[in-house]
Amino acid sequence: MEKCIQNLRSQSPLIHCLTNYVTANDCANLLLACGASPIMGDAEEEVEEITQLSDGLLLNMGTPKNRTLPVMLKAGKRANELGHPVVFDPVGVGVSAFRRNIANGLMNGVHFQVIRGNLSEIKFLAGLCASFKGVDAGQEERLTSDKIEDLLPFLQSFAENRQAVIVVSGEVDLVCDGGKAYAIRAGHPLMAKVTGTGCMLSALITAYVTANSSHSLLATVAAVCAMGLAGEKAALRMSNQEGSNSFRCYLIDAISQMTPKDFALESETERLLSRIRI
Repeated sequence: MEKCIQNLRSQSPLIHCLTNYVTANDCANLLLACGASPIMGDAEEEVEEITQLSDGLLLNMGTPKNRTLPVMLKAGKRANELGHPVVFDPVGVGVSAFRRNIANGLMNGVHFQVIRGNLSEIKFLAGLCASFKGVDAGQEERLTSDKIEDLLPFLQSFAENRQAVIVVSGEVDLVCDGGKAYAIRAGHPLMAKVTGTGCMLSALITAYVTANSSHSLLATVAAVCAMGLAGEKAALRMSNQEGSNSFRCYLIDAISQMTPKDFALESETERLLSRIRI
């Protein structure tokens, strides 16, 4: 994983983000912090040009509008033509028919290297029943360690079918393709108190995968580990007088200060993730 962050720092890829207005600023700053460069153009008149200039593409449907589907389809198809990695974050896909139609259109029209969501979102995309609380997973569908063994065959089948890396975020993060899977245990509860940490993770994944496009699974694992480590480092800096906004700033600071040494210790890597075999 050390090589993944080295490649990201040395290449400084330009990431085109079609993301939601709630988290656009944080995603842009996090991309700068990790060593990438962001561009956030979402006008239909320019989206294909910007996609062509960029190295990777993030599609996040957190605040959809009438133009969201045609704009994202244009960007996604152009990225596919160019061979650029595309990451999909189907925020709140199950909460309205409008979002479902956008997600279905994108899943049918664009090939994604990585699809990241909570368990409810991933289950919905795979055609299973899922429960939602706003844009979050229903309480009974939060990913925990005791659910991994039962869920993994379904998730790997979905990954194989889509020829994509699947990331399920939760108490434990699960990253898999059709052949390998990793459980990642990192982060801090304060991450759930800052809106957009999932969106920021999707942006970080896009940067890592773009800089390591021939190793999408490993790059995705590295990004998820980096975000979890950043959450832990941010929490350690907190004083009793500070709250969630300070944590948010420290989180981005931790991403900016992360180096390959953070992944170099074998004992630390073993603490963060485990290879799963079913």
